[in-house]
Amino acid sequence: MAVTLEHPESAGSAPASEELSSRAAAEAYVGGVCFKLGPPTLIGAELEWLTVQGECPASGSTAAPRPQLAALATALGPYAPRSIAPDSPAVSLPGGSRVTMEPGGQIELSSAPFATAAELCARLSEDAGLLRELLGSQSIHAISAAADADRHPERLLPLPRYRAMEKSFGGIGPFGRLMMCNTAATQVSVDAGADAAEVAARWTATHVIGPALLAAFARSPALNGAPAGAWASQRMRTWLRLDNARTRPPAEDWSDPIASYGRWALDVPLLCVRRPEGSANGSSDNWAAPPCATFADWLGGALDEEIGRRPGLADLDYHLTTLFPPVRASGHLEIRYLDAQPDHVWTVPIHAVDALLSAPEVVAEATALAAPLTGRWVDAAKHGLADPQIRDVAADVLALAAAHAATPAAATELHTAAKRCHAGRTPTGDRVGASS
Repeated sequence: MAVTLEHPESAGSAPASEELSSRAAAEAYVGGVCFKLGPPTLIGAELEWLTVQGECPASGSTAAPRPQLAALATALGPYAPRSIAPDSPAVSLPGGSRVTMEPGGQIELSSAPFATAAELCARLSEDAGLLRELLGSQSIHAISAAADADRHPERLLPLPRYRAMEKSFGGIGPFGRLMMCNTAATQVSVDAGADAAEVAARWTATHVIGPALLAAFARSPALNGAPAGAWASQRMRTWLRLDNARTRPPAEDWSDPIASYGRWALDVPLLCVRRPEGSANGSSDNWAAPPCATFADWLGGALDEEIGRRPGLADLDYHLTTLFPPVRASGHLEIRYLDAQPDHVWTVPIHAVDALLSAPEVVAEATALAAPLTGRWVDAAKHGLADPQIRDVAADVLALAAAHAATPAAATELHTAAKRCHAGRTPTGDRVGASS
């Protein structure tokens, strides 16, 4: 994982002035920056938690208030992200993880990349323990839930990016605010591949196995504020329903993902346009984009009157951070379709991804095994392991992962997960449908 496209947490930085010469140049740039070629050797992960401040009532683990931003900044000290403490040094935790925040107060640990999943999990576990200690100093608790079953969505972070995002998604339906403020995920990142052929194989595999892994690790049947309907993963429901152009590309059909990702990215509508303080077009508090306009429209001059300038490379970099497909190309492949897991089993999906992508022949076998579920994202999120075919494929995929696990401990975890799937149980051990 050579490059991560990170969105700036400071609202005041002005876009770079270097312009893009053409759409072809922009597509080529996206392919180069989003797919860094090299032997796949590294793995990373991001863990997210909902947060509360004070005692958790018996009525629900997230029924307590969201934490105050000042209390979060005090608790985190030098590790606080600049989104809540602009003058913070924002240093990494001892295990290499960076602390970041989501709009509703969710807290995240974004790991450093490591050569083995075992080392990754060990370092993340150390950092997660320290994070809980730091938060506890201000009576803040990290809740290992993938969806908030108790509170209405409330945006805490005042950044213009999130104001613009909330406004854009609000015009589509209720799922944007729910996703932003009331959900948490486990994300796993892996290298894209050594060459175009390996990239295509790994890209296809991460998508084809997606519905099986989504169902295997679904654990968010309740989401306060969501429209009526029983879903195994309400968290993934929010992503599937909030903005199809941004979150659901036809990626399984891409024989050349490097080229296709660039074409798709330019045709996604702008989520926001960064505006420096005091500009003629508004302030940094007004990042709203012209409705339905794409990056390609901006690049081609269709937005000259509304925005007043053509986009530069920094604008394209930023636009790429506003794309939210199930697998995002960020120099590496960022797998985004997994619910946040209970504290004692969050290592399992990391080991599963690591094993299933451990060698070209395993990639091919995993792809073939999961092929019957290709594209069944909605079914997997809605029915989870209650669907017999999804349950069987999920169990078989995890059994394959166990057979190729890097360590005996990882193999044991994955064997247990495969048996759990065969029995139709959630990651917490509950029977499927027991909490519906």
